[in-house]
Amino acid sequence: MRNKEWTSLLKKMEISVAEAEKRTGKNAVNMQETYTVYLIETRPVDAASEGTNPVPDSLWRRYSEFELLRNYLLVTYPFAVVPPLPEKRAEFVWHKLSADNMDPDFVERRRVGLENFLLRVASHPALSSDKIFYLFLTEADSRLKALNATFRVKNPDKRFVEMKHYGDELQSVISQLLRVRARAADRLYGVYKVHGNYGRVFSEWSAIEKEMGDGLQSAGHHMDAYAASVDDILEEEEHYADQLKEYLFYSDALRTVCRKHELTQYELEMAVQDLTSKKQQREELATGTIRTFSLKGMTSKLFGQETPEQREAKLKMLETQIEEGEELVKERNSECDEFVKSAWVDIERFKEQKDHDLRESLISYAIMQISMCKKGIQVWNNAKECFNKM
Repeated sequence: MRNKEWTSLLKKMEISVAEAEKRTGKNAVNMQETYTVYLIETRPVDAASEGTNPVPDSLWRRYSEFELLRNYLLVTYPFAVVPPLPEKRAEFVWHKLSADNMDPDFVERRRVGLENFLLRVASHPALSSDKIFYLFLTEADSRLKALNATFRVKNPDKRFVEMKHYGDELQSVISQLLRVRARAADRLYGVYKVHGNYGRVFSEWSAIEKEMGDGLQSAGHHMDAYAASVDDILEEEEHYADQLKEYLFYSDALRTVCRKHELTQYELEMAVQDLTSKKQQREELATGTIRTFSLKGMTSKLFGQETPEQREAKLKMLETQIEEGEELVKERNSECDEFVKSAWVDIERFKEQKDHDLRESLISYAIMQISMCKKGIQVWNNAKECFNKM
């Protein structure tokens, strides 16, 4: 059945992210910001096959809305391998690429990546039939605001809020560290390779010297070896960079756990809210007093009160719903408590692992840098000995 729904979505709709546009406006804290929006266009496949080529339906979305959609898919379909989004920021780029998020080349790469994300979701057997995904593509005022509320619970657990913030900060500092390392690697490579010029010059010089020739030739060989060693050095450095990148991705996994807790808490709050509403309805029905304005109250005033039989039937139905609601609240409470207990045990385990791994990695990196500097000193000491023999 799912496969049928999946193919029918692709047959009915063409999806594209047609263009990107830079805009300026005020954010949630009333501060001016510049951001990029992306134009999603959808077109019925049937119309294109009939040769009518109608104007496509279109709407603008920010990258943060794509993130919100993906977060929703992650928590709603925990069994699914949800397609990734393109990177939010230009991370760890070499000197030839721009790290500016507003750079046209970067924005274009991200536009292509966002279109690919939508197409991959649309081709997924389970995700493609999701109603929220369909509304994301077709309605500007979709349920995204409601989804946003999913991650803004009324009574958040302070520990998970702080842990989510820590995940954000950890990702930020590791990203900065990797960017610094990428720039340093660029310059280090250049410095080492320049030493190859020493080797070439010393070798050429040795050809015109009789007394000094052997010393210059030997010094040139040391410089050549020094220049060639940078490839092994950067390969070893890449190993330590990969260890940092692992925790960059771990930070996202940590935030996902926090988002799942928010959803669990939200479902509990919604169950409590629904139960409270049902109890209020029961009280109003039993006493004949309407506490809040409602269409039902206006209807009763206009067309008369319900008969005792109708009221009794509704009361009986409400009693059943309240019993079910109390069971649901109990179940949601249990799920939330169990999630908090299990998640926090694993978070504590993760923190110990992280502290150990990153400490060892940074110490090893420092030792490698010290060794590299000593080798550089040794090369020049060897060169000095060659010069002394001239």
